Amino acid sequence: MSDIANNEDMYYVTMTPLDNPSRSTCFAMMSLRQIRYFIAIAETGSVSAAAQAVPISQSTLTTAIKQLEDDLGVTLFSRHAKGMELTHQGHQFLRQAHLVLASVDNARRSLQQSTDEVAGELTVGVTSLVAGYYLADLLARFQRIYHRVKLRVVEDDRDYIEHLLVSGEIDVGVLILSNLKYLSALNTEVLTFSHYRLWLPPDHELLQLDSIGFKDLLHEPLILLNVDEMEQRIRNLWAPAASKPTVSLRSASVEAVRSLVSAGMGVALMPDMTYRPWSVEGDTVEARRITEVSETLDIGLAWRRGGARNPLIDLFLPVARESLPVRHNHANS
Repeated sequence: MSDIANNEDMYYVTMTPLDNPSRSTCFAMMSLRQIRYFIAIAETGSVSAAAQAVPISQSTLTTAIKQLEDDLGVTLFSRHAKGMELTHQGHQFLRQAHLVLASVDNARRSLQQSTDEVAGELTVGVTSLVAGYYLADLLARFQRIYHRVKLRVVEDDRDYIEHLLVSGEIDVGVLILSNLKYLSALNTEVLTFSHYRLWLPPDHELLQLDSIGFKDLLHEPLILLNVDEMEQRIRNLWAPAASKPTVSLRSASVEAVRSLVSAGMGVALMPDMTYRPWSVEGDTVEARRITEVSETLDIGLAWRRGGARNPLIDLFLPVARESLPVRHNHANS
């Protein structure tokens, strides 16, 4: 997207049609409100939940999204009884929608303060799973605003990142916050969370069920993701079930798990943030909720409690809050 022109909250956006990138660019007109409404539905999965989050009436929200789809010439959501799911075009547009809002936020910030004189070094700790889905956009946004700040990134196991935070060797961590070991020594803030869903190949018989429970998975081979303590987290989710899962394969690669599921080698229980409807080979992966699973994977910030700290942390925190898709906040200060 480019060439955004403001006209009383309406934005004329020069864009390539999402369903046919080879076509010449066309003009679509949309408002920031429509973009925010779209993001709200994409993140909550339903019109009713999005209406409460915005807040606005469901009818107004539905009308705005329908007009947005008409203007873009694509279907952004597939509608079904259980809610709204992004289509392939919807997934493409979601990233662009976040970029549009980020551009507006950056423009607003540039008018409010000068960042040219801010300099120094900030060390950010991150675990591998979080790095793959949140780090690039977060660091790029911070660097655009504070371009004289040198960023150093340390990626390692969560236990070691926690140790470095407590000892003051790194300034701030972006990581999974569930069950931190040194919670009393750290300030934490959950910025987003991810539900768990069951990944299945497109022709799996379980897709015919109205709901799926652990009893339906007793004889299904399970593919486990064993990075960032995910194997133990997934086993913990199975704890209330009558029997243990039948583990067939383990992998430290999300893409490997996705490809193995799409190839029919088994099913996988994965956090929603990792879900994409296609494998790298172009095969489909379906995702469904498991009725007994309500736990979430909490992701956010951690920094050392008390004592002297890098003043750049106070500049990094608000940028992180804008960059990660906020769903609920919990501060432990």
